[in-house]
Amino acid sequence: MSFDLKTGLKHTREKVVAFEDTAAALGSGFVDVLATPRMIAVMEGTCAECVKPYLPENYSTVGTHVNVSHQAAVGIGGTYYTSCELIAIDRKKLTFKVKTFTEDKVIGEGTHERFIIDMDKFMKK
Repeated sequence: MSFDLKTGLKHTREKVVAFEDTAAALGSGFVDVLATPRMIAVMEGTCAECVKPYLPENYSTVGTHVNVSHQAAVGIGGTYYTSCELIAIDRKKLTFKVKTFTEDKVIGEGTHERFIIDMDKFMKK
């Protein structure tokens, strides 16, 4: 099956850090700042949302590889943005450039890979 995807697709999400997003709440640390696992989850979700409109019904994507750095903190109540760009397509493998940032600093950045799946076949495995 072919998919109507092209490199250069972009998507951005805006979020506000809540306590449940913090390292202290998630158990990845003891500080009330955006946790690395939450930042990565938002990056993955942003990439999934980016390509969802271009996939046929009953198809989705799953994350398979994350290579990001977490460079700065953002505290509770802080607004941050996560953007992605589809930079490579290799059959069903999609590679994205991802970045999380505030108005004045980069919080994290790197790459993320996702694979296109047929949800029925995937869930039967």
